[in-house]
Amino acid sequence: MADEKVHEYSSDEITVIWKPDICIHSAECVKGLPHVFKPKDNPWVQIEKATPEEIREAIDRCPSGALSYRVENPETPEPEDSNRIRVKATKNGPFIISGDVEIEDRDGNVRPCPGKTTALCRCGASRNKPFCDGSHTGVKFFG
Repeated sequence: MADEKVHEYSSDEITVIWKPDICIHSAECVKGLPHVFKPKDNPWVQIEKATPEEIREAIDRCPSGALSYRVENPETPEPEDSNRIRVKATKNGPFIISGDVEIEDRDGNVRPCPGKTTALCRCGASRNKPFCDGSHTGVKFFG
């Protein structure tokens, strides 16, 4: 992707990194922390309104990898990893995979998932298979 757009929102403890070109608008961030992730405001990410831990937990639910974070203060503890993997079929949308997973293609190439939560295409229309790119809304996928 040429000239990928990247926006950063920083505090002394954490930096939120947003890549709008890969966002599938699942709104997991907004549902998790509506007082921090406010799409109609400018800036839309208001990190001063939550703790770094709350922000990390919300970002870890981002299925596209459009949101990530960087811990600025090493005193801030990293969240504990879990080996549990969860797969959820969303209404009229992708499979949401929660956990540390990798995708192996038919040629044996391993693609790490973009975050702790990943959306896999169910509609067949994604231009970024096997990952969801939000195309299900355009093709009016039901399932």
